[in-house]
Amino acid sequence: MFQEPQGATPLDADDIEGLKFKHITTRLQLDELESANVMAGLRWIGRRRTGDILTDEFVRLLHKRLFGDVWRWAGTYRLTEKNIGIDPFQISVQVRNLLGDARHWAKHSIFPPKEAAARFHHRMVQIHPFPNGNGRHARIAADIFLQDYFGHPWIEWASGTNLQADNERRNSYILALRAADAGNMVPLFDFVGA
Repeated sequence: MFQEPQGATPLDADDIEGLKFKHITTRLQLDELESANVMAGLRWIGRRRTGDILTDEFVRLLHKRLFGDVWRWAGTYRLTEKNIGIDPFQISVQVRNLLGDARHWAKHSIFPPKEAAARFHHRMVQIHPFPNGNGRHARIAADIFLQDYFGHPWIEWASGTNLQADNERRNSYILALRAADAGNMVPLFDFVGA
């Protein structure tokens, strides 16, 4: 149904069934709807006074705030296999492991702030907990982690471009994630300016 950009997770029929707006038929329409929801989610983040990004509940709530106006399943871990990500039955355990690791990194200053955020982001994307929106969710979650645990400003992931659209910046981002998947974190560290 939707023409996905390179590196995006294709939506299957069950995922599309969760779309709250049945009149949406193109990727452009979906992107516009999701972008508006993400902007509302960012405003919510700016107003929040509580909530720890390193809890399973907040990870799911963040996804719901970013995508819940568009998808009925927002904030719910995926139950089906995708072209990326771990077995769906391991998601909740692996997310909790990541959150514990990130808490340890911050508490003991294991990595510099941007490196810790890049590692957090990569593992969240690698787990791929939700049917859609994982990259955007993981970038924003990494930024919240960076701000809340290190007092550090957010990363300039897009550097003035749209990471959702096909462009050179998106291609660099995808290549950096693939290198990290293969064990080479340097391109992702370079990408985030670590």
